[in-house]
Amino acid sequence: MSDDRHWVGTWAMAPAASLVSPVHEENYTIRMCPRISIGGNTIRVRLSNAHGDGRLAIGAASVGLRAGGARAVPGSLRPLAFSGSPSTAIGPGALAISDPVDLTVAPLADLVVSVHLAGKVPSVTGRYARQTNYITSWGDFTAAEAPPVYKLTDEWSFVAGVDVLAPAGTGGIVAVGDSLTDANISTHDAFARWPDQLARRLVARAKGDRGGRQFGVMNEGLGGNRILHDLRGDSGLRRFDRDVLAQSGVTHCIVMLGTNDLRNGNGLAEEEVTGEQLIAGMAQMAQRAQACGIKFIAATLTPFGNETFRPSAWNPTRERHRSAFNAWIRSSDLLDGVIDFDAALRDPATPTQMRGDMDCGDGLHPSDAGYNAMGDAIDLALFD
Repeated sequence: MSDDRHWVGTWAMAPAASLVSPVHEENYTIRMCPRISIGGNTIRVRLSNAHGDGRLAIGAASVGLRAGGARAVPGSLRPLAFSGSPSTAIGPGALAISDPVDLTVAPLADLVVSVHLAGKVPSVTGRYARQTNYITSWGDFTAAEAPPVYKLTDEWSFVAGVDVLAPAGTGGIVAVGDSLTDANISTHDAFARWPDQLARRLVARAKGDRGGRQFGVMNEGLGGNRILHDLRGDSGLRRFDRDVLAQSGVTHCIVMLGTNDLRNGNGLAEEEVTGEQLIAGMAQMAQRAQACGIKFIAATLTPFGNETFRPSAWNPTRERHRSAFNAWIRSSDLLDGVIDFDAALRDPATPTQMRGDMDCGDGLHPSDAGYNAMGDAIDLALFD
């Protein structure tokens, strides 16, 4: 490896216990189609069995450029190896990182990452993708430019990250959040997530006349996620080491969590939180990041006063705690930066509610325009 280059994550997903059962018991191929942020000419792939209940047998894996649908650009597929072996087994809770491969990928390119699941498939580690991925019929189709598609899926399964070998000075941004970072209810295959928009803006800045520092953007959003308590997947505090500190080349993290703590989806009295508890949890994450030399940027929580997704989720007491938490984010000396998503999306006439033109219609999740407005609300000077 050249001394002036280092590994940086160009794409990631937050491992969770998938709600989807294995399609076949064994011996099939998944083809996932991530859109990366920064480019390069040497890449590697991260596979996760974080929530598996058994060993995950990988018979073969490959990476290539996407031509459209499940098809790879002819000649672009590269077989992946793991410590020199074309196959590997990943124990429960563990991660496998492939050996580097030579493949030139442009910024914002679409890849195909194919994994042959050779043995009995344990509980699936993945998350909701908001885009189309593919499951083949029985067999190893990792080397197939146009594999036979048995089923479409809108989940990520086992493929947890892609890293590129990037020039010195290239940074990495990890976005940690819930469904508003995962972009729930956004249009499939539209790449409307706010981290997608942030990646597009950073790429455009780097290509501009004045240039700018390059940053990989890794989306660790997870629908339903909370700071303090587990819900879908591990809580923010529990997953912070794995999903932030362990990412390749991370220099900054953006955290937008707390809405689901306030909404208390389990309805348990012991999980009803206060603004002070949210502040304490966010402060813990900030200190853990900063101890590793990572700049910690917090985002304010957007309003949900007219939510219909779960109509009982909002009440005046929870609104008071949201306001207190947001006030702390805007004024705290502990943070390295602030992004005011609340100001970007709230209705000036009714600040407890989202603007109608930014709302998907449920009062909780933004529309595609709203998600992109969130990406546009981020001051790129935070990453100078």
